[in-house]
Amino acid sequence: MGKGKGNRVFAHMRGEVAAVDDDELLSNKLKQLREIRLAGLEVIHVIHRHGIADEKTAYEVEAALIDAYPGLTNIMNGAGSNEYGAAHIKELIATYQPETIVFQHKALMISVNRSSKDVDLYDAVRFSWRVSVERARKAEVILATVKGIVRGVYVADEWLKSTRENFPEISSWDEDEEFEATQNSRFGFRGKVAPPAIAQLYLGKKIPEDLRKKGAMSPVRYSPGFDF
Repeated sequence: MGKGKGNRVFAHMRGEVAAVDDDELLSNKLKQLREIRLAGLEVIHVIHRHGIADEKTAYEVEAALIDAYPGLTNIMNGAGSNEYGAAHIKELIATYQPETIVFQHKALMISVNRSSKDVDLYDAVRFSWRVSVERARKAEVILATVKGIVRGVYVADEWLKSTRENFPEISSWDEDEEFEATQNSRFGFRGKVAPPAIAQLYLGKKIPEDLRKKGAMSPVRYSPGFDF
């Protein structure tokens, strides 16, 4: 929620930032945009008032709207803190009545719970994992899951060892000087979003309960009959 000066209403969608922005507040806004996409929804732009002549009135309108909408990043609680508040009907159906997957492909499922809000979903699911690369290459689809629900469906073109040379675009190499030492025996893939006809078989559906073992350490799962 904001006054939207100039083209600002669209700027956050592109990840643009102004030098005067508060880093933590901006980070929350960008994370919330990712959460919306992860929920299978589209970000829309709503202009509640336009042509306001003075800043005082704009602030008053902004304050009233912040009070009217729960779960905004403008307020102290921040994104996602109100678990039982206002929600899109698609989110509620996905939470309380999701369909269970019926596998029609050899599927490799990767839980991206921890990283999906901080980076693009494709980057979160493709890098980097302790897997048998020979086994992973058999996968016909890669399913990115968040809390047991499929949020992305991809097809891997190639699996590569997790090295700076193979994945130079990953920012972690430069952000953490110890990161490279953690990448032994890890792999990532390059690929693309699955065709719509395949993606619709899995998107928004939940992983079968027998594949969701509580306390399991590995975020990687394979569909039944994967190796046959």
